[in-house]
Parts: sequence; C-alpha cells; structure tokens
Amino acid sequence: MSFESWTIFALFWVVFVTTPGPNAVNCISNGMALPFPKAMIGVFAILTQATLFLVLSAFGVTALIAASPTGFFIAKLIGAGFLIYLGVRGWMNAGNPAPAAERPARHVYLHALAVATINPKSVAGYLAAFSQFVQPDVPVWQQMGVIMPTALMITALSYTGYTALGAGLGRAAMAAVFNVWIRRVMAVCFICYGVLLGASSTPSLKG
Repeated sequence: MSFESWTIFALFWVVFVTTPGPNAVNCISNGMALPFPKAMIGVFAILTQATLFLVLSAFGVTALIAASPTGFFIAKLIGAGFLIYLGVRGWMNAGNPAPAAERPARHVYLHALAVATINPKSVAGYLAAFSQFVQPDVPVWQQMGVIMPTALMITALSYTGYTALGAGLGRAAMAAVFNVWIRRVMAVCFICYGVLLGASSTPSLKG
C-alpha cells in the first residue's frame, strides 16, 4: 500500500469510527456509569469486533454477507431490534441509580461486543474499506500488515475519547434531573439508530 493510499484509508477510517453511532453512545454510557478503567473494557470489546471483522473482510466473508439480500435483511432486523430494545430499556431505567457496582467486567465486555457486532452498518463499512483500498495485485495479508494496525489504533483512540467524554459528563451530572436527562438522550439515540438501521438499504458491491 502506497503512502498516498494509506493516507486516504486513514482519513476514511477516522470518519468511519468517529461518526457518532451505537458504539459511541455505548462508550459514553459506560463512561458515565462506570469507573474509567472498567468502562475501557467496552473499548477493548470494540477492538475485538474490529479485529474479527477485518480478518473476515480479508477472507471475503463480509462481501458474501452483503451480497446476500436475505442474509443482510435478517441481520439488519436483528441489529435494529437489539438497538431499539437497548433504547427502550435505557429509557425505562433512566430514573434508577446507575448499577455500576452490579455490572461485572464480563457483562460490560459482552454487552459492548454485542452492540458492535449486531450492527449491519459495520458490514457496509468494512466492505467499503476493502473494496476501495485493498489492491488486487498485492497479497492481501501483506496489506493487512498496514491496514490492521492503522484501523485498530484509530478505533482505540476514537472510542477512548467517547468513553472519556462520558466520564466527564458523569462527573458533571451531579444533579439527579440532569443525570436522568442525559441517560434518556442516550436511550433515544439507541432507538433512533435502530430505526435508521432497520430502514437502511443493502450496501452495494459496486466499487
């Protein structure tokens, strides 16, 4: 991968992972409700999903999923329903104290991994990265040696920033009313993302 191609890819990935979405909302929520080191477990879960999707993309699995309208439609509905469920549950629990002490690290990790994975938008994003930036005349694993560290570093920085933002909001939300309002905004975001994903179209395979 040339330096010019790498620069374009890096800029694309910055936009891809910094555009607010379900992962960002979940990181902000974790930062608000949990001690910062524990909230960072959610970022580690996102990096796990990113690594998995990058490897699957290299094998062409995400292209296969996107090429199947039925498979993508089912995945899209599952992802949309899951996000809407998180939003409705978050809204209903917004008035309750945040159960920070009752959320073990395993729960934080698995919850963040589910939010990151059950999201058809990820398929489109990773497919776009490989269809636009991977050169067909160069061994794919040679290019992965550049793509994966770049993507994972940018992803880690982005979602660490969102987690820190949530921690700052959590410290500022001393008043119960403000805390409830912020948590309801996060819940509405999940519901909106679920509706938007459910209404989105299947990504095109044309470069």
